Amino acid sequence: MLEHSNLEGSSELKPTFRLPILLIILAIITSGGISVYTVQRFQNEAKAAKQQAVPVVQVTTVTALGRLEPNGEIIKLSAPASAEGSRVEQLLVREGTKVKQGQLVAILDSRDRLSAAVAEAQEQVRVAQANLAQTKAGAKKGEIDAQKAAIARLQAQQDTEVLAQQATIARLEAEKNTQIEAQKATIAELQAQLNNALAEYRRYQTLYQQGAISTSFQDTKRLSLTTAQQKIVEAQANLKRIDSSGEQQLAEARANLKRIQTSRDQELLEARATLAKIAEVRSVDVAAAQAQINQAIAAVKKAEANLRQAFVRSPQEGEVFKIHSRPGELVSNDGIVEMGQNAQMYAVAEVYQSDINKVRLGQRVRLLSDSVAGELSGIVDRIDSQVLRQNVINSDPTSNIDSRIVEVHVRLDQPSTLKAAKFSNLQVKAVISL
Repeated sequence: MLEHSNLEGSSELKPTFRLPILLIILAIITSGGISVYTVQRFQNEAKAAKQQAVPVVQVTTVTALGRLEPNGEIIKLSAPASAEGSRVEQLLVREGTKVKQGQLVAILDSRDRLSAAVAEAQEQVRVAQANLAQTKAGAKKGEIDAQKAAIARLQAQQDTEVLAQQATIARLEAEKNTQIEAQKATIAELQAQLNNALAEYRRYQTLYQQGAISTSFQDTKRLSLTTAQQKIVEAQANLKRIDSSGEQQLAEARANLKRIQTSRDQELLEARATLAKIAEVRSVDVAAAQAQINQAIAAVKKAEANLRQAFVRSPQEGEVFKIHSRPGELVSNDGIVEMGQNAQMYAVAEVYQSDINKVRLGQRVRLLSDSVAGELSGIVDRIDSQVLRQNVINSDPTSNIDSRIVEVHVRLDQPSTLKAAKFSNLQVKAVISL
Protein backbone atom coordinates (compact mmCIF):
# COMPACT_ATOMS: atom_id res chain seq x y z
CA MET A 1 0.00 0.00 0.00
CA LEU A 2 2.88 2.33 0.75
CA GLU A 3 4.56 1.72 -2.60
CA HIS A 4 1.39 2.44 -4.46
CA SER A 5 0.95 5.78 -2.76
CA ASN A 6 4.51 6.87 -3.64
CA LEU A 7 4.01 6.12 -7.30
CA GLU A 8 0.88 8.16 -7.36
CA GLY A 9 2.70 11.13 -5.81
CA SER A 10 5.52 10.98 -8.40
CA SER A 11 3.14 11.03 -11.34
CA GLU A 12 1.44 14.08 -9.90
CA LEU A 13 4.77 16.04 -9.69
CA LYS A 14 5.96 15.52 -13.38
CA PRO A 15 3.81 18.20 -15.06
CA THR A 16 4.85 20.69 -12.43
CA PHE A 17 8.58 20.43 -13.21
CA ARG A 18 8.28 20.16 -17.04
CA LEU A 19 6.97 23.68 -17.64
CA PRO A 20 9.88 25.58 -15.94
CA ILE A 21 12.44 23.55 -17.90
CA LEU A 22 10.85 24.48 -21.21
CA LEU A 23 10.80 28.13 -20.23
CA ILE A 24 14.48 28.02 -19.31
CA ILE A 25 15.44 26.44 -22.68
CA LEU A 26 13.39 29.02 -24.57
CA ALA A 27 15.08 31.83 -22.69
CA ILE A 28 18.55 30.47 -23.48
CA ILE A 29 17.78 30.20 -27.22
CA THR A 30 16.39 33.72 -27.33
CA SER A 31 19.40 35.12 -25.49
CA GLY A 32 21.86 33.34 -27.86
CA GLY A 33 20.14 34.69 -30.98
CA ILE A 34 20.26 38.21 -29.62
CA SER A 35 23.98 37.80 -28.83
CA VAL A 36 24.82 36.50 -32.35
CA TYR A 37 22.91 39.37 -33.95
CA THR A 38 24.71 41.89 -31.75
CA VAL A 39 28.18 40.48 -32.55
CA GLN A 40 27.50 40.34 -36.33
CA ARG A 41 26.24 43.91 -36.34
CA PHE A 42 29.29 45.08 -34.41
CA GLN A 43 31.67 43.35 -36.89
CA ASN A 44 29.92 44.86 -39.93
CA GLU A 45 30.07 48.34 -38.42
CA ALA A 46 33.80 47.90 -37.59
CA LYS A 47 34.58 46.69 -41.14
CA ALA A 48 32.73 49.63 -42.70
CA ALA A 49 34.59 52.04 -40.44
CA LYS A 50 37.92 50.49 -41.37
CA GLN A 51 37.18 50.77 -45.13
CA GLN A 52 36.24 54.41 -44.70
CA ALA A 53 39.51 55.03 -42.81
CA VAL A 54 41.84 53.76 -45.65
CA PRO A 55 43.36 56.83 -47.36
CA VAL A 56 43.55 57.03 -51.19
CA VAL A 57 47.21 57.06 -52.30
CA GLN A 58 48.03 59.24 -55.28
CA VAL A 59 50.59 57.53 -57.62
CA THR A 60 53.24 60.08 -58.63
CA THR A 61 55.98 57.84 -60.11
CA VAL A 62 56.47 54.75 -62.24
CA THR A 63 59.44 52.57 -61.31
CA ALA A 64 61.17 50.16 -63.69
CA LEU A 65 64.46 48.37 -64.13
CA GLY A 66 66.62 49.32 -67.09
CA ARG A 67 70.09 49.45 -68.57
CA LEU A 68 72.49 52.13 -69.77
CA GLU A 69 73.56 52.22 -73.40
CA PRO A 70 75.18 54.74 -75.74
CA ASN A 71 73.31 56.66 -78.39
CA GLY A 72 72.44 54.30 -81.21
CA GLU A 73 73.16 51.25 -79.03
CA ILE A 74 76.42 49.29 -79.00
CA ILE A 75 77.51 48.18 -82.47
CA LYS A 76 79.80 45.31 -83.34
CA LEU A 77 82.29 46.33 -86.01
CA SER A 78 83.19 43.30 -88.10
CA ALA A 79 84.64 42.26 -91.43
CA PRO A 80 82.33 42.21 -94.48
CA ALA A 81 80.64 38.94 -95.39
CA SER A 82 82.90 38.54 -98.42
CA ALA A 83 85.93 38.55 -96.06
CA GLU A 84 84.69 35.56 -94.05
CA GLY A 85 87.60 33.54 -92.69
CA SER A 86 89.98 36.51 -92.70
CA ARG A 87 92.40 37.23 -89.90
CA VAL A 88 93.22 40.55 -88.31
CA GLU A 89 96.64 41.62 -89.53
CA GLN A 90 96.83 44.97 -87.76
CA LEU A 91 94.64 46.41 -85.01
CA LEU A 92 94.95 50.19 -84.81
CA VAL A 93 92.83 50.91 -81.73
CA ARG A 94 92.67 49.89 -78.09
CA GLU A 95 89.84 49.67 -75.61
CA GLY A 96 88.90 53.21 -74.69
CA THR A 97 90.20 54.73 -77.94
CA LYS A 98 88.10 57.59 -79.29
CA VAL A 99 87.53 57.18 -83.01
CA LYS A 100 86.06 59.40 -85.69
CA GLN A 101 83.75 58.44 -88.50
CA GLY A 102 85.74 56.75 -91.27
CA GLN A 103 88.82 56.22 -89.08
CA LEU A 104 90.82 53.09 -89.84
CA VAL A 105 90.29 50.51 -87.07
CA ALA A 106 91.85 47.29 -88.41
CA ILE A 107 93.54 45.81 -91.47
CA LEU A 108 92.74 42.23 -92.53
CA ASP A 109 95.28 39.75 -93.81
CA SER A 110 93.46 39.64 -97.15
CA ARG A 111 94.99 43.01 -98.02
CA ASP A 112 98.01 41.63 -99.90
CA ARG A 113 95.93 39.15 -101.88
CA LEU A 114 93.39 41.79 -102.82
CA SER A 115 96.17 44.26 -103.70
CA ALA A 116 97.57 41.64 -106.08
CA ALA A 117 94.09 41.23 -107.58
CA VAL A 118 93.94 44.97 -108.19
CA ALA A 119 97.32 44.90 -109.90
CA GLU A 120 96.24 41.96 -112.02
CA ALA A 121 93.03 43.73 -113.03
CA GLN A 122 95.00 46.86 -113.93
CA GLU A 123 97.28 44.74 -116.06
CA GLN A 124 94.24 43.36 -117.86
CA VAL A 125 93.24 46.92 -118.67
CA ARG A 126 96.62 47.51 -120.29
CA VAL A 127 96.29 44.28 -122.22
CA ALA A 128 92.85 45.28 -123.46
CA GLN A 129 94.15 48.71 -124.47
CA ALA A 130 96.97 47.07 -126.39
CA ASN A 131 94.45 44.83 -128.15
CA LEU A 132 92.44 47.88 -129.14
CA ALA A 133 95.53 49.55 -130.57
CA GLN A 134 96.38 46.35 -132.43
CA THR A 135 92.88 46.11 -133.83
CA LYS A 136 92.98 49.66 -135.10
CA ALA A 137 96.41 49.13 -136.66
CA GLY A 138 95.28 46.05 -138.55
CA ALA A 139 96.50 42.47 -138.40
CA LYS A 140 99.75 41.11 -139.81
CA LYS A 141 100.96 37.60 -140.39
CA GLY A 142 103.09 37.78 -137.28
CA GLU A 143 100.10 38.86 -135.23
CA ILE A 144 98.03 36.03 -136.57
CA ASP A 145 100.78 33.58 -135.74
CA ALA A 146 101.08 35.08 -132.28
CA GLN A 147 97.34 34.69 -131.72
CA LYS A 148 97.52 31.09 -132.83
CA ALA A 149 100.35 30.54 -130.37
CA ALA A 150 98.23 32.10 -127.63
CA ILE A 151 95.41 29.73 -128.48
CA ALA A 152 97.78 26.77 -128.34
CA ARG A 153 99.10 27.97 -125.00
CA LEU A 154 95.60 28.32 -123.58
CA GLN A 155 94.72 24.87 -124.85
CA ALA A 156 97.82 23.39 -123.23
CA GLN A 157 97.06 25.16 -119.97
CA GLN A 158 93.53 23.85 -120.02
CA ASP A 159 94.67 20.29 -120.65
CA THR A 160 97.28 20.52 -117.90
CA GLU A 161 94.92 22.04 -115.34
CA VAL A 162 92.13 19.61 -116.18
CA LEU A 163 94.42 16.61 -115.82
CA ALA A 164 95.80 17.96 -112.54
CA GLN A 165 92.31 18.52 -111.16
CA GLN A 166 91.16 15.09 -112.28
CA ALA A 167 94.15 13.61 -110.49
CA THR A 168 93.15 15.57 -107.37
CA ILE A 169 89.62 14.18 -107.58
CA ALA A 170 90.97 10.64 -107.95
CA ARG A 171 93.26 11.15 -104.96
CA LEU A 172 90.41 12.51 -102.83
CA GLU A 173 88.21 9.55 -103.76
CA ALA A 174 90.99 7.13 -102.85
CA GLU A 175 91.64 8.88 -99.55
CA LYS A 176 87.94 8.91 -98.74
CA ASN A 177 87.57 5.19 -99.50
CA THR A 178 90.68 4.37 -97.48
CA GLN A 179 89.49 6.34 -94.47
CA ILE A 180 86.03 4.80 -94.69
CA GLU A 181 87.43 1.27 -94.85
CA ALA A 182 89.73 1.98 -91.93
CA GLN A 183 86.87 3.39 -89.89
CA LYS A 184 84.67 0.43 -90.75
CA ALA A 185 87.43 -1.86 -89.52
CA THR A 186 87.58 0.16 -86.31
CA ILE A 187 83.81 -0.15 -85.92
CA ALA A 188 84.01 -3.91 -86.45
CA GLU A 189 86.70 -4.15 -83.80
CA LEU A 190 84.66 -2.04 -81.39
CA GLN A 191 81.59 -4.16 -82.14
CA ALA A 192 83.52 -7.24 -81.17
CA GLN A 193 84.60 -5.53 -77.97
CA LEU A 194 80.98 -4.54 -77.33
CA ASN A 195 79.77 -8.11 -77.85
CA ASN A 196 82.43 -9.36 -75.47
CA ALA A 197 81.52 -6.70 -72.88
CA LEU A 198 77.84 -7.57 -73.24
CA ALA A 199 78.55 -11.28 -72.73
CA GLU A 200 80.72 -10.51 -69.73
CA TYR A 201 78.03 -8.27 -68.27
CA ARG A 202 75.32 -10.89 -68.68
CA ARG A 203 77.52 -13.60 -67.19
CA TYR A 204 78.43 -11.48 -64.18
CA GLN A 205 74.82 -10.33 -63.89
CA THR A 206 73.85 -13.95 -63.33
CA LEU A 207 76.64 -14.35 -60.77
CA TYR A 208 75.53 -11.16 -59.06
CA GLN A 209 71.94 -12.36 -58.83
CA GLN A 210 73.26 -15.57 -57.30
CA GLY A 211 75.25 -13.56 -54.78
CA ALA A 212 78.61 -14.80 -56.06
CA ILE A 213 80.09 -11.34 -56.73
CA SER A 214 79.82 -7.90 -55.11
CA THR A 215 77.81 -4.92 -56.34
CA SER A 216 80.94 -2.89 -57.06
CA PHE A 217 82.32 -5.65 -59.28
CA GLN A 218 78.99 -5.82 -61.12
CA ASP A 219 79.03 -2.03 -61.56
CA THR A 220 82.50 -2.30 -63.10
CA LYS A 221 81.19 -4.71 -65.74
CA ARG A 222 78.22 -2.41 -66.40
CA LEU A 223 80.60 0.52 -66.86
CA SER A 224 82.71 -1.51 -69.29
CA LEU A 225 79.58 -2.30 -71.31
CA THR A 226 78.48 1.35 -71.35
CA THR A 227 81.97 2.48 -72.40
CA ALA A 228 82.02 -0.03 -75.25
CA GLN A 229 78.59 1.15 -76.42
CA GLN A 230 79.71 4.78 -76.33
CA LYS A 231 82.87 3.99 -78.30
CA ILE A 232 80.96 2.32 -81.09
CA VAL A 233 78.50 5.23 -81.25
CA GLU A 234 81.40 7.66 -81.53
CA ALA A 235 83.07 5.51 -84.19
CA GLN A 236 79.87 5.38 -86.25
CA ALA A 237 79.50 9.16 -85.96
CA ASN A 238 83.11 9.55 -87.07
CA LEU A 239 82.38 7.33 -90.07
CA LYS A 240 79.51 9.62 -91.08
CA ARG A 241 81.74 12.64 -90.63
CA ILE A 242 84.47 11.11 -92.80
CA ASP A 243 81.94 10.27 -95.50
CA SER A 244 80.35 13.72 -95.37
CA SER A 245 83.70 15.51 -95.33
CA GLY A 246 84.98 13.41 -98.21
CA GLU A 247 81.87 14.08 -100.26
CA GLN A 248 82.20 17.80 -99.62
CA GLN A 249 85.85 17.81 -100.70
CA LEU A 250 84.96 15.83 -103.82
CA ALA A 251 82.11 18.20 -104.61
CA GLU A 252 84.44 21.17 -104.27
CA ALA A 253 87.07 19.49 -106.44
CA ARG A 254 84.51 18.62 -109.13
CA ALA A 255 83.16 22.17 -109.03
CA ASN A 256 86.72 23.46 -109.40
CA LEU A 257 87.24 21.16 -112.38
CA LYS A 258 84.08 22.48 -113.98
CA ARG A 259 85.18 26.03 -113.28
CA ILE A 260 88.57 25.39 -114.87
CA GLN A 261 86.98 23.87 -117.95
CA THR A 262 84.44 26.67 -118.25
CA SER A 263 87.01 29.39 -117.69
CA ARG A 264 89.50 27.95 -120.16
CA ASP A 265 86.81 27.24 -122.71
CA GLN A 266 85.74 30.86 -122.45
CA GLU A 267 89.32 32.05 -122.88
CA LEU A 268 89.80 29.78 -125.86
CA LEU A 269 86.56 30.97 -127.37
CA GLU A 270 87.62 34.58 -126.97
CA ALA A 271 91.09 33.85 -128.37
CA ARG A 272 89.68 32.08 -131.45
CA ALA A 273 87.21 34.89 -131.96
CA THR A 274 90.08 37.36 -131.81
CA LEU A 275 92.01 35.35 -134.37
CA ALA A 276 89.01 35.40 -136.69
CA LYS A 277 88.58 39.12 -136.33
CA ILE A 278 92.12 40.42 -136.63
CA ALA A 279 92.29 39.71 -140.33
CA GLU A 280 90.66 43.02 -141.09
CA VAL A 281 89.87 46.23 -139.28
CA ARG A 282 86.16 46.77 -138.83
CA SER A 283 84.18 49.12 -136.68
CA VAL A 284 82.66 46.17 -134.90
CA ASP A 285 86.15 44.90 -134.05
CA VAL A 286 87.10 48.27 -132.62
CA ALA A 287 83.89 48.35 -130.57
CA ALA A 288 84.58 44.86 -129.23
CA ALA A 289 88.11 45.83 -128.23
CA GLN A 290 86.76 48.92 -126.50
CA ALA A 291 84.20 46.75 -124.65
CA GLN A 292 87.04 44.57 -123.40
CA ILE A 293 88.71 47.68 -122.05
CA ASN A 294 85.51 48.72 -120.34
CA GLN A 295 85.13 45.26 -118.87
CA ALA A 296 88.70 45.30 -117.63
CA ILE A 297 88.15 48.73 -116.08
CA ALA A 298 85.03 47.41 -114.31
CA ALA A 299 87.09 44.51 -113.01
CA VAL A 300 89.61 47.02 -111.64
CA LYS A 301 86.84 48.90 -109.84
CA LYS A 302 85.53 45.67 -108.40
CA ALA A 303 88.99 44.61 -107.26
CA GLU A 304 89.54 48.03 -105.70
CA ALA A 305 86.19 47.75 -103.91
CA ASN A 306 87.23 44.34 -102.57
CA LEU A 307 90.56 45.79 -101.47
CA ARG A 308 88.79 48.54 -99.52
CA GLN A 309 86.97 45.84 -97.56
CA ALA A 310 90.31 44.70 -96.15
CA PHE A 311 90.50 48.05 -94.35
CA VAL A 312 87.90 48.11 -91.56
CA ARG A 313 86.80 51.65 -90.77
CA SER A 314 84.52 53.08 -88.11
CA PRO A 315 81.05 53.92 -89.45
CA GLN A 316 80.54 56.58 -86.79
CA GLU A 317 82.20 58.66 -84.14
CA GLY A 318 82.45 56.96 -80.78
CA GLU A 319 84.59 54.99 -78.33
CA VAL A 320 85.92 51.44 -78.51
CA PHE A 321 84.43 49.47 -75.60
CA LYS A 322 85.77 45.96 -76.16
CA ILE A 323 88.11 44.14 -78.55
CA HIS A 324 87.07 40.66 -79.71
CA SER A 325 89.70 39.90 -82.40
CA ARG A 326 93.37 40.72 -82.03
CA PRO A 327 96.20 40.57 -84.60
CA GLY A 328 96.68 37.04 -85.87
CA GLU A 329 93.18 35.90 -84.83
CA LEU A 330 90.29 35.02 -87.10
CA VAL A 331 87.51 37.57 -87.02
CA SER A 332 85.19 36.11 -84.37
CA ASN A 333 81.42 35.84 -84.50
CA ASP A 334 81.32 38.85 -82.19
CA GLY A 335 83.21 40.92 -84.74
CA ILE A 336 86.46 42.80 -84.24
CA VAL A 337 85.48 45.52 -81.75
CA GLU A 338 82.40 46.80 -79.93
CA MET A 339 81.91 50.55 -79.96
CA GLY A 340 79.26 53.16 -79.34
CA GLN A 341 78.53 56.86 -79.26
CA ASN A 342 78.87 57.39 -75.52
CA ALA A 343 79.10 61.15 -75.93
CA GLN A 344 75.35 60.92 -75.42
CA MET A 345 74.13 58.17 -73.10
CA TYR A 346 70.65 56.73 -72.85
CA ALA A 347 68.84 54.51 -70.39
CA VAL A 348 66.39 51.91 -71.65
CA ALA A 349 63.75 51.38 -68.95
CA GLU A 350 61.55 48.27 -69.15
CA VAL A 351 58.16 49.59 -68.03
CA TYR A 352 55.44 47.04 -67.27
CA GLN A 353 52.69 47.08 -69.87
CA SER A 354 50.18 47.88 -67.12
CA ASP A 355 52.04 51.17 -66.36
CA ILE A 356 52.99 52.30 -69.87
CA ASN A 357 49.82 54.39 -70.31
CA LYS A 358 51.11 56.69 -67.54
CA VAL A 359 54.39 57.47 -69.33
CA ARG A 360 54.67 60.48 -71.65
CA LEU A 361 57.45 62.07 -73.70
CA GLY A 362 59.39 64.72 -71.83
CA GLN A 363 58.74 63.34 -68.33
CA ARG A 364 61.65 63.65 -65.91
CA VAL A 365 63.40 60.43 -64.92
CA ARG A 366 65.75 59.67 -62.03
CA LEU A 367 68.17 56.74 -62.45
CA LEU A 368 69.68 54.96 -59.46
CA SER A 369 72.56 52.48 -59.25
CA ASP A 370 75.03 51.43 -56.60
CA SER A 371 77.82 51.65 -59.20
CA VAL A 372 77.36 55.35 -59.92
CA ALA A 373 77.81 58.06 -57.33
CA GLY A 374 74.64 60.04 -56.83
CA GLU A 375 71.68 60.00 -59.18
CA LEU A 376 71.50 60.21 -62.95
CA SER A 377 68.74 62.17 -64.58
CA GLY A 378 67.15 62.57 -67.97
CA ILE A 379 63.88 62.85 -69.84
CA VAL A 380 61.72 60.36 -71.72
CA ASP A 381 62.87 60.66 -75.32
CA ARG A 382 61.12 57.73 -77.03
CA ILE A 383 58.50 55.11 -76.17
CA ASP A 384 58.61 51.93 -78.24
CA SER A 385 55.46 50.51 -79.82
CA GLN A 386 56.20 46.83 -79.22
CA VAL A 387 55.50 44.77 -76.13
CA LEU A 388 58.46 42.54 -75.29
CA ARG A 389 59.45 39.98 -72.68
CA GLN A 390 61.32 41.41 -69.71
CA ASN A 391 65.09 41.39 -70.26
CA VAL A 392 66.49 43.09 -67.16
CA ILE A 393 65.69 40.74 -64.26
CA ASN A 394 65.44 41.73 -60.60
CA SER A 395 67.69 39.82 -58.22
CA ASP A 396 64.67 39.22 -55.98
CA PRO A 397 63.75 35.52 -56.50
CA THR A 398 60.08 36.25 -55.75
CA SER A 399 59.74 38.82 -58.54
CA ASN A 400 58.07 38.07 -61.84
CA ILE A 401 60.74 37.08 -64.38
CA ASP A 402 58.40 36.65 -67.34
CA SER A 403 56.62 40.01 -67.37
CA ARG A 404 55.60 41.87 -70.50
CA ILE A 405 57.17 45.28 -70.84
CA VAL A 406 57.56 48.25 -73.20
CA GLU A 407 61.01 49.82 -73.61
CA VAL A 408 61.16 53.52 -72.75
CA HIS A 409 64.28 55.38 -73.94
CA VAL A 410 65.54 58.05 -71.55
CA ARG A 411 67.95 60.68 -72.84
CA LEU A 412 70.46 61.55 -70.09
CA ASP A 413 71.48 65.14 -69.51
CA GLN A 414 75.11 66.08 -70.06
CA PRO A 415 76.35 65.76 -66.45
CA SER A 416 74.71 62.33 -66.19
CA THR A 417 76.14 61.33 -69.57
CA LEU A 418 79.65 62.10 -68.32
CA LYS A 419 79.06 59.87 -65.29
CA ALA A 420 77.48 57.01 -67.26
CA ALA A 421 79.86 57.01 -70.26
CA LYS A 422 81.95 54.15 -68.82
CA PHE A 423 79.01 52.00 -67.74
CA SER A 424 77.28 50.70 -70.87
CA ASN A 425 74.82 47.86 -70.07
CA LEU A 426 74.84 48.78 -66.37
CA GLN A 427 71.55 47.87 -64.68
CA VAL A 428 69.77 50.85 -63.20
CA LYS A 429 66.48 51.61 -61.48
CA ALA A 430 64.44 54.22 -63.31
CA VAL A 431 61.94 56.39 -61.42
CA ILE A 432 59.70 58.25 -63.89
CA SER A 433 57.93 61.30 -62.48
CA LEU A 434 54.31 61.48 -63.63
